[in-house]
Amino acid sequence: MLSKRLDVITPSCTIGISSKVKSMKESGISVLNLSIGEPDFNVPSKAIEYGINSLNKNYTKYDLVPGLAMLREEICKKLLEENNCNYSIDEIVLSSGAKNAITNALLVTTDPGDEVLIPKPYWVSYSEMTKLVNAVPVPIETDKKNDFKLTGDLLRRYITDKTKILLLNNPSNPTGSVYSKEELLDIANVCLEKNIYILADEIYERICYDNQFVSVASLGEDIKDITITINGFAKSVAMTGLRLGYTASNRKIAKGISSIQGHLVSHPSLTSQYIGYGALKYCKEDINNMVKTYKNRRDLITSKLDSIKYIDYVYPNGAFYIFIDLSQVSKRYNYEDSFSIEFCNEFLSEYKVAIVPGKAFGIDEYVRISYACSEDEFLEGLNRLEKFILKIMK
Repeated sequence: MLSKRLDVITPSCTIGISSKVKSMKESGISVLNLSIGEPDFNVPSKAIEYGINSLNKNYTKYDLVPGLAMLREEICKKLLEENNCNYSIDEIVLSSGAKNAITNALLVTTDPGDEVLIPKPYWVSYSEMTKLVNAVPVPIETDKKNDFKLTGDLLRRYITDKTKILLLNNPSNPTGSVYSKEELLDIANVCLEKNIYILADEIYERICYDNQFVSVASLGEDIKDITITINGFAKSVAMTGLRLGYTASNRKIAKGISSIQGHLVSHPSLTSQYIGYGALKYCKEDINNMVKTYKNRRDLITSKLDSIKYIDYVYPNGAFYIFIDLSQVSKRYNYEDSFSIEFCNEFLSEYKVAIVPGKAFGIDEYVRISYACSEDEFLEGLNRLEKFILKIMK
């Protein structure tokens, strides 16, 4: 009697791991959690104050579906100043997190049977969201030699008459790879030629280390018109539980997103929106300090990984993850079904360290480690990973 949708989707692997870690901790077991994609910072105090003030003033009633006008105006300023993208407030729609924003965008742009191109490795929810809206996820096999980044030539090979949209994550979760302007132009021009949308998930855009971040929508007005930019407040100002994201798109798409959202959730929490406004308005220094910390951690963790035998990794220029290549280890590991899942389960059971299997991202010979945690935690976790690998490779 239940919907057939449940037959085609798989539960979130990262959420499943987090639940297992929580259960172990509740049982008194000490666990190092290097799996969660959640900043270990708190929401900046000035942003929280703005939210508290809104509650004290009883700003708790229904408001506009696309979000507070003052917040959308501030997002437009941010996009212009930081991303070189010129939007008006009627092209911005606030949502209950970036996941909600992506789902809204897919609902507006796809019909049942339409194909959504998703480069591998991909964030765990992309394919499941696509299936939930009755579209078809089409994984694109990318190459480690290019840091798993998509190219225009590769994209052409996967486009069919059913292709409706390309879902591009930059900086990437799980690899931390960041696209250059030239690389993005190469991809965007193919999408223009083939008349397909670009769903540009830029949720990690503030966490960029060695290169200046380039938004897809900044590449030209014609490219901007086919682009739906996804962003939010979870990664840049640690507002994970407050659930606030947004889309920036052309007016027609924004109107469609607002129409759909009006029936599903109305608008995201007003308190979250006021906190988000405070974060954009007053907390740039907090964001910059957080990024400096992540960069220092990136340098520490890659230095440690360079000393571990039998592994390789994608050098991250953004986000806060390391995607580790265990293909040498997999050849010596005795597994039945999925190498990365069984490897991660055994590592958690024996060494009390939680990491994410590459299978969740579409590539089974890898694992993902998050360094959104203390230096002591991830360095100790890597020490235990080294011991586990050396034990396997005896």
